[in-house]
Amino acid sequence: MSYTYLHPHPAVTTDIIVFTVQDDVLKVLLIQRLAPPHEGSWALPGGFVEIEESLDACALRELHEETGLEGIYLEQLYTFGEPGRDPRERVISIAYFALVPSDKLVLQPGSDASAVAWYPISALPELAFDHEKITNIACQRLTDKMEYSTIGLMFMSSEFTLSQVQSLYEVISGKPRDKRNFRKWLLSLDAIEETGRKKAEGAYRPAKLYRLKESKIVSNIR
Repeated sequence: MSYTYLHPHPAVTTDIIVFTVQDDVLKVLLIQRLAPPHEGSWALPGGFVEIEESLDACALRELHEETGLEGIYLEQLYTFGEPGRDPRERVISIAYFALVPSDKLVLQPGSDASAVAWYPISALPELAFDHEKITNIACQRLTDKMEYSTIGLMFMSSEFTLSQVQSLYEVISGKPRDKRNFRKWLLSLDAIEETGRKKAEGAYRPAKLYRLKESKIVSNIR
């Protein structure tokens, strides 16, 4: 059976906001656009959803094609569909965000990008389309979720100290945390476990190293 559509239909894209923390600075991953519109401008990775492709598959594909990143956890953020947000046609975008450890990143611009780079969230260049708005909403979502979930642990390396986790939460929230209360809260989530190893931290006695429990990677993110 065939159908004749009498009304124009919008295109659908995915946009991906990838965060990391480097040198105690929250950063976001941007690509430099290779083609019009906004040729040469910086933007979030993303692209059009193919006819027989799921939204998640599109986000993962576009992220890999434009930045070289793969195998990372993505979470849907919000849907953006204001008329006129894309000069080419009526476009609705489903935004995703991801958090990745800075020590496991190998970036490589793909066919749709002339460059790919990390930018401090406090010093972003002018972004194409409505990507500044998308990034701001993603930052707010990240900050909110840091208060009640283990999402911040996805920034951590394979092994980490409790002090490193606290420092990361303070960087993203922009406020200090009471050491005792923070550790009590973190350990109560049952998301991390001791490795049996320790790490020397300056003049202080070696600190215990922890790792994320595999079964908790996503289940405590809510």
